[in-house]
This record gives sequence, structure tokens and C-alpha cells, in this order.
Amino acid sequence: MQTTENTVKIVLAPGDLRRVHHIALNVRDMKASRDFYGTILGLRELTGAEIPASLTEMVAAGKVANFITPDDGTVIDLFWQPDLEPPNPDPEKAFTRANHLAFDIDRDLFDRALEVLKSNQIAIDSGPVTRATGRGIYFYDPDGFIIEIRCDAV
Repeated sequence: MQTTENTVKIVLAPGDLRRVHHIALNVRDMKASRDFYGTILGLRELTGAEIPASLTEMVAAGKVANFITPDDGTVIDLFWQPDLEPPNPDPEKAFTRANHLAFDIDRDLFDRALEVLKSNQIAIDSGPVTRATGRGIYFYDPDGFIIEIRCDAV
């Protein structure tokens, strides 16, 4: 908790968010993107039981592919969006390929994170949601980018 002259602001403490859990990217050409992340960049694609339970149907339908980094296990989720507009050729313009950024938090701190978001009037997109893989809440940063805080299932 931080205090100012007349207000108390509820915040998460440094270290509460442990690591980036996954990064979700929208892609127009799934075949080209799988080749890029898997072949060109050498990331390992998740298969079988490694695929998050909440995404198995979408992976089976060819709408999602999951890759993992070898260092800390950050997952990169590719979400197929065939009608996605091409990126703006001007790099100063907004980036359009990211879907959301997800932070992992201890299960015991998940409700606290929700309280922090609500007490700071952070716009919630959806959630909290409960899945076989855990709980998550989706909200917007000041620029409208979707952020997720999620925890593992019990």
C-alpha cells in the first residue's frame, strides 16, 4: 500500500508479478508464422499434453499454435486472424500484431491483484475466468493494450 496526503492507493508489491507467462500474437498466415517461430527462430512447438488445456480445441482446428522459449519457458501463442490488416509500413505507427501480455502470479495473490485493479479503476476486459489451467483476468493498459494476470490451477 502506498499513501499520499489524503489517499491510500492499493498496489502490488515489487516481486508479486513473477515473470511473463505468455505472449499472444495475432497472425494472418499461420503456416508462415509457424515456420518463422519454429524453423527460423528455432523455438519448440508445444504438442500433445504440453498444449494448454484451454487451447487444445483451437490448436486442433489450426487456429492457434504454441511455442516455448528454452530459457524461462515463456510461451508464445499464435492466434490465426486471416483477415488481419497488414502492419503499417511506418514503424512510428501503432503495432497491431500483439493480442495480450500475460503475467504469472501466485494463486494466493490472485484475488489481491483483482482488488488492486478494481481499486484503481482499471478497465476490465473480461474475467476473472477460471479454466483447467488456472484463473485469469484481462484488463487494459493506459494505451488500450490487453494485459492478463493469471495463476496456475490448484
